[in-house]
Amino acid sequence: MKQGLWCCQSLILLGLSLGGLTACDAPESLSGMPVPNAPQRQDNVQQLAMGKKIYLENCSGCHGAQGQGDANWHKKDADGNYPAPPLNGSGHTWHHSLAMLEETITNGSPNGKGKMPAWKGKLNQQEIQATMAWFQSLWPQPVYDAWYEMQQRGK
Repeated sequence: MKQGLWCCQSLILLGLSLGGLTACDAPESLSGMPVPNAPQRQDNVQQLAMGKKIYLENCSGCHGAQGQGDANWHKKDADGNYPAPPLNGSGHTWHHSLAMLEETITNGSPNGKGKMPAWKGKLNQQEIQATMAWFQSLWPQPVYDAWYEMQQRGK
């Protein structure tokens, strides 16, 4: 009985230790602290309207009308690819820089990563940027602030 109790206590301590380590690297805004000097999001009404229109016409079939993504976006499918992730701030998209997001939209998913088609030649850079501005507008403010902070740290 004592050995079982010791084992449980050890696992709890290990879990707390690991949780503390991950919390140290959490962006400030997700840990409840505001991000200083975070800029306001894109609020160009015309750009956001264009981005929403482009998104609904070209992206919503896979990513969902509100950017919710596939329910199993984090698990490889039968083809060995990841389904469309959420773009609304509830998935990992906010962990990427605008340059990386634009690269993925322009050239598609790298082999074995997903089914994202290349939009090069179908959408121009202005249309891609408008689409990114629109789906970023879906992100909750703490997620946007955390994304901004990560960009400032170069992550």
